[in-house]
Amino acid sequence: MALTPARTMPGVLELLPLDQIAFQRMLDTIRRNYERFGFLPVETPAIEFSDVLLTKTGGETERQVYFVQSTGALGNAEKGAGDKPELALRFDLTVPLARYVAEHEHDLSFPFRRYQMQRVYRGERAQRGRFREFYQCDIDVIGKDALSVRYDAEIPAVIYSVFRELNIGAFTIQLNNRKLMRGYFESLGVLDGEQQMLVLREVDKLDKRGADYVRDTLTGEGFGLSAEAVQKILAFVEVRSSSLQDAFDQLDALGPGPEAMEQGRAELKEVLGLIRDFGVPETHYALNLSIARGLDYYTGTVYETTLNDHPQIGSICSGGRYENLASQYTKSKLPGVGISIGLTRLYWQLRDAGLIDTARSTVDVLVTQMDAAQLPAYLALAGELRGAGISTEVVLEGGKLGKQFKYADRAGIRFVVVLGEDELARGVVTVKDLRREDQFEIARNELIKTLRVELAQAEIAP
Repeated sequence: MALTPARTMPGVLELLPLDQIAFQRMLDTIRRNYERFGFLPVETPAIEFSDVLLTKTGGETERQVYFVQSTGALGNAEKGAGDKPELALRFDLTVPLARYVAEHEHDLSFPFRRYQMQRVYRGERAQRGRFREFYQCDIDVIGKDALSVRYDAEIPAVIYSVFRELNIGAFTIQLNNRKLMRGYFESLGVLDGEQQMLVLREVDKLDKRGADYVRDTLTGEGFGLSAEAVQKILAFVEVRSSSLQDAFDQLDALGPGPEAMEQGRAELKEVLGLIRDFGVPETHYALNLSIARGLDYYTGTVYETTLNDHPQIGSICSGGRYENLASQYTKSKLPGVGISIGLTRLYWQLRDAGLIDTARSTVDVLVTQMDAAQLPAYLALAGELRGAGISTEVVLEGGKLGKQFKYADRAGIRFVVVLGEDELARGVVTVKDLRREDQFEIARNELIKTLRVELAQAEIAP
């Protein structure tokens, strides 16, 4: 019988155990910081009804959706209009959140503060760094009827807390406001809302396509803006700040504008000032008027976070303010603000750039087997260590001691405990520290205390 080749489809991230531990610890760090700020966990099904999932999306998104086809008679019954399958895998966490809030609106307390850390699925083209299955780590604050712009300032405080603890290098949270941008475009004669949105989409391509491409597009067929107006737009999106006061000065230097522009400027000033009050250093956030965010539903503050020394990685965390999250599912007005960390792609990029290493094992100690007859003694020792909160594995099948040490080394286990006939008789154990490559003997009743000290020092070591 021919063997089936063991393989995974392109666009998935499958890690070896020590890499998986590093990934899991990033997840745990993000979760811990989300909870510190009072966000509550939510999970939604991986599979949603297609008509619910695709309510506000266009053809491009639909082409990336994985539809779910059941088998047998049920599969035929689940086909909807046009023979499109009734079920599909979620492609982000925002649309399921909108459905969730609309469905449970009367059971939730507002403002509703949720975090969600789950896999999503997209039919991306197979290419380096693009994933079909990946983790998103989202937070959102949803209001009922209204939501203060003060929450827009809290989000960067969460971002700062997360990435400071992840310790992956210096970073900057960059902010803009869609009202400010659209009001400025209006002052240049771009009055139609749909045309403003199209201009926003082109401006959002600046980093990838360059100023010449954007200039040619906006002055060309389909837009027809004057060269003077486009030059002013390009100057507008070049605005950056170097400090909080500089951000205020840059905003004032834009001059007066229509109502939307003034409202956006006022919101940005309030948000920037409050971010400082939340304890975020001025070195970690800045005004960047090129930040547009391509999604149409953003209406106010928008964010992108970048690593200062690795700009080629792009945004590592992004999001913004929207006025009505669930308008397709409920008549209630549910404004909100939130961000998303695409952790799978971020982890892959950081590892590719050499910014993170594999983690140490979740197992702290391996108890070796010298004599099968003494297995009860080995199990008793392991039980004592586990009872003291020390993760411990026992060698259950024996074999040469050198092979047991080699196993511990390959598995990333730091401490190996040897309890032979001589050690048992003298009430001691031999401990080998594979990280330091040294060995010592210690009284059995001192083992837990010694290991706790060593493991605590390892936790605080850089």
